[in-house]
Amino acid sequence: MKTTLKNQFAYVNQILIAVVSASLGYNLYQEIVHPENSRLTLSIILVVLTYIMVEKYGYKPEKEIQK
Repeated sequence: MKTTLKNQFAYVNQILIAVVSASLGYNLYQEIVHPENSRLTLSIILVVLTYIMVEKYGYKPEKEIQK
């Protein structure tokens, strides 16, 4: 099994998803505990933008030539 990524955007997408998830989780926590400090709308917009980027540049498997 190969451990390299064929798509150059796959690694960046994984990092982007992790950062957006952490941001959404933190702002969801803020919404529950301190609603006046929450920026939940910005997090939701960031989630939507991330979804669009992953759909556009996401992992697309390439057919490997087997010998």
